[in-house]
Amino acid sequence: MPDLARMSLRLRVFLFFALLALASLGLIAGGLWLGYARATPRPDPAGYVLGGAAAGFAVLGLVTWIWRLFDENLARPMQALAAQMRVLAHAEEAQLPAPETARHLGDLAPAAQAIAERLSATRSDLALAIERETTRLAEEKARLAALLADVNAGILLCSAEHTVVFYNTVARDLLQDSNAPRLDQPVTACLREGPLLDAYERLSQVGARRRETQFLAATPDGRAMFTATMRLVDHGAARTGGYALTLRDVTADIRLHAERETLLSEMIEDMRRKAANLDTLSRLRSAGGDPVEQAFQQETRDLAQAVDTFGTRYNEITEGWWPRAEIAARDLMDSLRARLRGDGVRFGAEHVPLAVLCDGFMIVSLAAHLAGRLAARSGDEVAVALGTGAGPDEALLTLETSGAPVPLSELEAWLADPLDAAQPELTGRLVLARHASDVWPEPAGTGRARLCLPLPRVEETGDPLLRGAVYDFSLFEKSRVAPLADTALGDLTYVVFDTETTGLLPSHGDEIVQIAALRVVGGRLLTEEQLDTLVDPGRPIPESSTKVHGITGEMVEGAPDIAVAGRRLHDFSKGAVLVAHNAPFDIAFFHKHADDIGRDFDNPVLDTVLLSAVLFGITEDHTLDALCARLGVTIPEADRHTAMGDTLATARVFVKMLEMLTAQGFDSFGQVHAEMKKQMRLYRR
Repeated sequence: MPDLARMSLRLRVFLFFALLALASLGLIAGGLWLGYARATPRPDPAGYVLGGAAAGFAVLGLVTWIWRLFDENLARPMQALAAQMRVLAHAEEAQLPAPETARHLGDLAPAAQAIAERLSATRSDLALAIERETTRLAEEKARLAALLADVNAGILLCSAEHTVVFYNTVARDLLQDSNAPRLDQPVTACLREGPLLDAYERLSQVGARRRETQFLAATPDGRAMFTATMRLVDHGAARTGGYALTLRDVTADIRLHAERETLLSEMIEDMRRKAANLDTLSRLRSAGGDPVEQAFQQETRDLAQAVDTFGTRYNEITEGWWPRAEIAARDLMDSLRARLRGDGVRFGAEHVPLAVLCDGFMIVSLAAHLAGRLAARSGDEVAVALGTGAGPDEALLTLETSGAPVPLSELEAWLADPLDAAQPELTGRLVLARHASDVWPEPAGTGRARLCLPLPRVEETGDPLLRGAVYDFSLFEKSRVAPLADTALGDLTYVVFDTETTGLLPSHGDEIVQIAALRVVGGRLLTEEQLDTLVDPGRPIPESSTKVHGITGEMVEGAPDIAVAGRRLHDFSKGAVLVAHNAPFDIAFFHKHADDIGRDFDNPVLDTVLLSAVLFGITEDHTLDALCARLGVTIPEADRHTAMGDTLATARVFVKMLEMLTAQGFDSFGQVHAEMKKQMRLYRR
């Protein structure tokens, strides 16, 4: 059953006259049958049939003529007037139908024009009022923008679901290329997941007193490393509406420190071995009691002692340069509990104000790795505890189980294994070196043994002073549990894209020469987040195509091929709804090269051609130029028929269409998509 409320006016008028024609034919047939039935004697029925046919054709002709007049002079102008008034409600400027096209509507067109003029005046008055009332907010925004511009650190704000809701230009520059942040995209696409989630879980634990922590972050490809400060951001009644990340690039520093540490470590170990050998030889030579030999032996011992002292001081110095944070014992144990999920592990901790200075992700990864190996070796439960150590500045993490102590050779093998599959370079021995610590086995009573890991201890200081900064972005509240069909249009992320090609027939060898894309988040066009790339089509570009888009064969030399460019678009549009003008044409090229790209473009798709038919009726002009003129979108002539120029025009048109669709009662993506599919006959005309 069609939705009568969504039928166009012209269709309703047509159905009315069709019903009138059928009713008239029925009445003519009924009258003729009644006359024939009562006539005596019965006349020849051929006369009745002929008369009925003539009357029927006359009635059909008359009804069709009246419908045609009504459609041309009333229904079509009224539908056009209604469409333009909808545009007027959402566009800055709109053209109402010309007086000659609406001359049969009586006072309706002048009344609509009066409303339009009054609306324009009201908008002007409202704009002035809003401008006056928002001056203070604009000044505060300018101050904040200037402050953020002066901050020499990358800043990211993320929701509790770890999606980016804000970033500054420094963060965008630090996280370049494939790691660049994008609004409403997972921050784990920019930074490695493990350390980030570990820090967030520690801070967001129920009962956690600290609201800020530091950790070492890295891009997923490992090319850049940062000291990251994470701070929870309250949002309304919720304890955490997300968090703020401050990033400082330490890639060069860490690389330099690592190279210097390796060099010095190798030098110290080599000197220790040589000094020990020299000391042994001097002892053998001093058996005769020669004073010179005794002096030589003493100097050798002093050299060995000096090297050992130098090595100890070196370890103390290297302990301080690796980024670490103060972590409460309860938070560290909660993170370890979440990592192991309690499988074969029992947890305990001394109930004293105790905190340790460490890289939480590294220590938790190492402890989880050792606990798993111990449980597998003993076949028994492992007891994990964190308490005070031998001295006032030491905490001791212990992992206890049944059986004999682990042999040192076996423990060394465990420490040489990677702790995280995503970071094969992260081994237990590396973690210990970063913390200038060690782990050793020892007996722990009859039939039991344990591993001991000392860590620097600090006094737990509680919750630090909170700064007076609260961020109230809509993405903090965005619902991510509703199915796509039930999701409101304003809650979706869209990627509007366009292509330029060698021709119009992808199935006959035509290829893409340029791709451009822009993102729309929360109904707002983000021109800062864009993709614009030339594409090597792997074939000559016809001169006729170059005349349209201006791209020549020389321009695409050295450009990425469709496999690389297609993957870039796929990554750029991950989790988003694709939007294009005449979408089937553009999508066909990517489906054609799906095997080369190695990705399936299975994103939901909206087509602005079909959306135009939904909003303005199928008989209107739905070209991009017509939509821009209708909705007051200006395209510079130099940008027309370029991928980015057409993408920008389509995106601006689409943003206005979103407002109009919502105003017409389309509450969800599913409703819009179903209505759009009904207009597919437009492509078959």
